[in-house]
Amino acid sequence: MGAVPTPRDPDVLEWITNLIAAQVAQSSLKTYFDVLNVIMNAAVVDKVIPDNPCKAVRLSAILRGFSRAPKWVPTTGEAAALFEVVPPRFKAAIWLGAGEGMRLGEVLGTENGPRCVDPARQEVHVVQQLRFHKQAYGGFYLAPPKSGSVGDVDLDEAVAAAVAEHVQRFPPVAVDLPDITRGTPDFGKPATRRLVELLFTDDLGRPIHDQAWSKLWAQWRAAAKWPQAGTFHSLRHYFATELIAANVDPTDVQNALRHSSLRITLETYVHWWPKRDRRRNIISAALRAAAAGRNGSAAA
Repeated sequence: MGAVPTPRDPDVLEWITNLIAAQVAQSSLKTYFDVLNVIMNAAVVDKVIPDNPCKAVRLSAILRGFSRAPKWVPTTGEAAALFEVVPPRFKAAIWLGAGEGMRLGEVLGTENGPRCVDPARQEVHVVQQLRFHKQAYGGFYLAPPKSGSVGDVDLDEAVAAAVAEHVQRFPPVAVDLPDITRGTPDFGKPATRRLVELLFTDDLGRPIHDQAWSKLWAQWRAAAKWPQAGTFHSLRHYFATELIAANVDPTDVQNALRHSSLRITLETYVHWWPKRDRRRNIISAALRAAAAGRNGSAAA
């Protein structure tokens, strides 16, 4: 008998996705998954496969993931339509979203220089986001990215060119901001302040508030004929799904998105993993081999 292909987490996720697409009830899906988990455990005991691929899969989280999955992801044509209507002052911001997968707060908190955009290393260092809290910090301040998702992303050459052009046309403005990227200050101790050369400010050189951005975005979205579900975060989804469509390794997609675990990446974008290039019959081959091994043991 030839070597049995080892099923992996994504193989189980694709199987679950197919069941959900076939509108299998969640209660039945749970039963099927529990049965598969028992069979995979038996296959491990019989040394047919080295590990149980169900072990790392949380079915409840996957079902939640379907509810938080992107409601809408722009096509390349729709992304291009947005670039056409966004004014030059903010084109580089769109590039950071679509080309680097950065969130809005991370883009608005991007400062000039290698702390954030580092052409010498060909990296974008996502280390901070712009936030606003009048009572705690007197207004705008710099905080760590969402969920502590600090990380380095490969600098796309088009993004590097867009940022370089932006700096030439719209010189960064130095803004005095509290910076808590190294942790929140002790009780009663003020946050560290520093001058930050923000890449993106309004016409008066002030940081851009979420509400002000929302008004601008509504105009651009309408001009680009995007649906109401199209937000700046949709550019991050576009970035992720383009990497997936290009057959980038799931771990590399996770790192580019700065997710804390591969599971989050797989569960969020489970619909987009290309099936045509996936290995087929992984689960059935393992099950047949396990059954053959048990029948052989019984006959002996």
